[in-house]
Amino acid sequence: QMKPNKRIYKVFYVLNCIMIVLSALLALNTTTRNTFAEEDAPVAQTSNHFVTLHDQGEALTIRTDAPTVQDAIERAGLLLDPSDLVDPALDAPINADNFHINIHRARPVFIIDGTTKKQLMSASYDPATIATEAGFAIYDGDKIELTPTTNFLEVGASTTYRIVRNGGQTVTVETIIPYAEETIKDASLDVGQSKLVQMGEDGLKVAHYQVNFKDGVEVSRELISEEVTRQPVSRITAEGAKKSIPPERETCANWARQAGVSEADLANAVDLIYRESGCRPNATNSSSGAYGIPQALPGNKMAEMGADWQTNPVTQIRWMIKYVNSRYGGWTGAMNWWYSHGWY
Repeated sequence: QMKPNKRIYKVFYVLNCIMIVLSALLALNTTTRNTFAEEDAPVAQTSNHFVTLHDQGEALTIRTDAPTVQDAIERAGLLLDPSDLVDPALDAPINADNFHINIHRARPVFIIDGTTKKQLMSASYDPATIATEAGFAIYDGDKIELTPTTNFLEVGASTTYRIVRNGGQTVTVETIIPYAEETIKDASLDVGQSKLVQMGEDGLKVAHYQVNFKDGVEVSRELISEEVTRQPVSRITAEGAKKSIPPERETCANWARQAGVSEADLANAVDLIYRESGCRPNATNSSSGAYGIPQALPGNKMAEMGADWQTNPVTQIRWMIKYVNSRYGGWTGAMNWWYSHGWY
């Protein structure tokens, strides 16, 4: 029988010790960490939204983090022709759930004005708009008639329109007034959430011009009048202002809610309360004698809110609300003061 080699035993012993140390370090590194962010850490936000794309009678709803309309269309695998119209515009931001995108596909159109003929791709179904896209000036009194196709070799499957001139001396120009984007804070939504409150609608301005001709060719225009016939309606998106409260502070947060602190102010209120008193109704400053959750000095100031001011946290926070509103204009101002001075 062979005797064990002591050197080999030593090597195995050292390797075994190294493995034990590495395993311990690995276990320490993979231990579940605290899921609560530190007080000043930013709140994580999500940019995923439900988007519905409408294209040629079909509707496709996707959940996407695409930042713009164009990105959403590309991620949905839809191809656009340069003449297609998209509403909202391709560069419009996707900033709310239930976002709708309308794709209007271009089709071949043939325009005839006397002896001048033009063919183009247009997504519009308004004859005057199509004629303008083709570069024709349409004057008041002119008519644009849908014309049956008689020469398929010339126009193919194009829709054909003919401009009938009636000697108009004025022209009406309609100009779109783009709607504005507005964002409001909503304390019922968590930070990072958003919802569409109001759809945007473009406005319309109508201008009337006197047209001056020379040898049958337009040479100038003079403004007669203009007016806004439809005011634009802002697109309003609500963004969440409700910050999450750690579970260990939820009891204090509920006291604050009962006292009248709004959801929008709740995070600042609870933060300030904990910095002052740890949300303890009987907290007493041994040096100054300041008392209670708001550290009122003297504590009996809070009696104006109720006879139970010494023990009732809701009564104490009601007094604190009045104090921060009168001295700092609200919880945000009080919290900013505390950051700068270490007290409020």
